[in-house]
Amino acid sequence: MTTANKLAFIDDELKALKESGLFVNIRTIESAQGAWLTVDGKRALNFCSNNYLGLANHPRLRQATVEAIEQYGVGPGAVRTIAGNTILHNQLEQKLAEFKGAEATIAFQSGFNANLAVIPALMGADDLIISDALNHASIIDSVRLTKSSRAIFQHTNVADLKRVLDEASDKEYNKILVVTDGVFSMDGDIAPLDGIVEVAEAAGALVMVDDAHGEGVLGHGGRGIVDHFGLHGRVDLEIGTLSKAFGVVGGCVAGSAQLIEYLRQKSRPFLFSSAATIPDTAACIAAVDLLSESTELVDRLWANTRTFKAGLSALGFNTGLSQTPIVPVMLGEAPLAQQFSRRLFEESVFAMAIGFPTVPKGKARIRVMISATHSDDDLKQAAGTFEKIGRELEVI
Repeated sequence: MTTANKLAFIDDELKALKESGLFVNIRTIESAQGAWLTVDGKRALNFCSNNYLGLANHPRLRQATVEAIEQYGVGPGAVRTIAGNTILHNQLEQKLAEFKGAEATIAFQSGFNANLAVIPALMGADDLIISDALNHASIIDSVRLTKSSRAIFQHTNVADLKRVLDEASDKEYNKILVVTDGVFSMDGDIAPLDGIVEVAEAAGALVMVDDAHGEGVLGHGGRGIVDHFGLHGRVDLEIGTLSKAFGVVGGCVAGSAQLIEYLRQKSRPFLFSSAATIPDTAACIAAVDLLSESTELVDRLWANTRTFKAGLSALGFNTGLSQTPIVPVMLGEAPLAQQFSRRLFEESVFAMAIGFPTVPKGKARIRVMISATHSDDDLKQAAGTFEKIGRELEVI
């Protein structure tokens, strides 16, 4: 068999993706992140970025990276257990712990790596992992790396979680982990973490929340979903990302000092992958400092969110279950969503279509990401463009 024949299945799969309207064309960004971007040579309003607070191009973060590079260089040298922690990595973890109100934190190279670091390190063959039906791919992949038993509870359904926990009580598991996203990235709804914690505590189960889209968004000044619900000390593992609202790249885990020390000894992404770079780490420190000083950016983000959602709802658009700055404009079929996205871009609004397998078939949408950097005029222009295309395509 020739190499070409061996790879023929790839051509078939790519063809099927294109025919079904699910093939993703990745555009090229030619400017810094902000409310407006230059995309494929075209100036457009940016509604694709997770840069909720505008920190990805903030002057203080840029200055912090320059100063760190001048003093410490660029790379960390190796994995931290071999090359050691730089003083910046220590500072970041200390500042994150203070910001989160946790005993300790450990930083990773990405939010995906943070999930991969935790679940396989904690859960073994005699354990049970109970996961929300719509948890992020990084949680799903992390669970697959274990030999643990698995169970699913209906999305954000505390009663169904209790049912699963009650059924598990008849079996002799060594330990049980309940894991959920905090904010669900496709629908923008919030996990009922208070109810989840209550039923998990009654069953003696550990609780883990992936707060990737809650960091910098929920809680006082963006301190996250645990702060939002007032659950400090009752959530065993709080996973965060530094790649979204914090404007840089990286991930972290907050929890007890004992648990964080265990992850330093056992988590494979910590033991076998180099630490985040010097400029990234310095920028993350600057981001934490900014959010620790003021709630201004978070307050502006939520004001923009309320304005935009109200505008779309008044026009007759369906924004699904969203409770956050993630605003899904529900369209149904993937080809329609792709067409809507293309027309938006022609009208200088950059907002991508999301379809299967990221979301279920029949649930395709335009996912709009609101930022503190959007002005009132930006939001009005975007709403007007959505109205124009919505009427043109007979969505509204």
